[in-house]
Amino acid sequence: MLADLKELVLCEAFSADHAAVARSAEVVGALGARLLGAVPETYVIEGVTHLRWAFGTPRVLLLGHHDTVWPMGSLKTHPWSVVDGIARGPGVLDMKAGLVQMFHALASLPSPDGVCVLINGDEEVGSPTSRELIEESARGCAAAFVLEASANAEGALKTARKGTSRYEVVVHGKAAHAGLEPERGVNAAVEAAHQVLAIAGLGASMRTRMGTNGTTRSALGAPTITPTLLSAGSTLNTVPALAKISVDVRVPTLAAQDLTDQLMRKLTARTHGARLEVLGGRRRPPLEPESSAELFTLASAIASELGQEPLRGLAVGGASDGNYTAGVGCPTLDGLGAVGSGAHADTEHVRVTQIVPRTRLLAQLITRTRQ
Repeated sequence: MLADLKELVLCEAFSADHAAVARSAEVVGALGARLLGAVPETYVIEGVTHLRWAFGTPRVLLLGHHDTVWPMGSLKTHPWSVVDGIARGPGVLDMKAGLVQMFHALASLPSPDGVCVLINGDEEVGSPTSRELIEESARGCAAAFVLEASANAEGALKTARKGTSRYEVVVHGKAAHAGLEPERGVNAAVEAAHQVLAIAGLGASMRTRMGTNGTTRSALGAPTITPTLLSAGSTLNTVPALAKISVDVRVPTLAAQDLTDQLMRKLTARTHGARLEVLGGRRRPPLEPESSAELFTLASAIASELGQEPLRGLAVGGASDGNYTAGVGCPTLDGLGAVGSGAHADTEHVRVTQIVPRTRLLAQLITRTRQ
């Protein structure tokens, strides 16, 4: 398994480099073909390469991704290594070790029948080209197991995830000479300042509104609405005619996602003559605790039977493709991949001693849910 992991880590797959993702798909596809005895279907959608294996009539979906956040050349500064039971390298935790565990778990069974394996190439950027493929693969399945890394260094599973929405608020003003006749302009930057404060205050407003009917109570905590990127203007001596504000939204429930959208659409300009345009909207739906509850109970029982440490489930703020599978009604358990920490950071690593136990846990989950 370590040899297979090394092979995947040494093939860099930065999400933004579609040629690199295509090369990675070849390596991942070859590994899967060797272990599963079948070549995958290959989907290239808008230049991004995804892989899928389907055996019989799928009842279980195994879901992963082979792209990473690490720019090309990261192996020079973060080389592959295994020292003192710790494996390192770009993408080793998120989520190449999870792919190795996925393949070996399925290969360890007498037959892969009843299982669909889907590995996409754009998860790290929100799965824009693979969302339909993910949802199509999940519909009708009894379970989706997501091979993202564990929720913490102790191996907790991810039993809930916040949903995500992304917006861009475009402020339209009117240009004028900043020195000669600024009064003839409509300053989009000033209006953007008003909107940043208004957007930042939406989170508190939303918690108040939803708290009235009790719908904010969630293991995921409160929703967050955060202005992030901000730009305005064209030259130093011109009243800005245009400004843009990017907004990141994380919500615990579908109700919260709907209310957020309503509040964002109701933003109004404060500066006379300015006009707002709100673009974007819902992206990943939340993976609510109810979606994972029965599968987590089963996983806990299996871990006990295997003599493993008791499992813990955690709700996390980050989203994954498990949000999409849960969104179409497929029971979903996330965080079944590698145990380690430091995803997306210089400290990214995997605990080698946990690779085989997690693989055995997944193999038993597949066996008991595909029947």
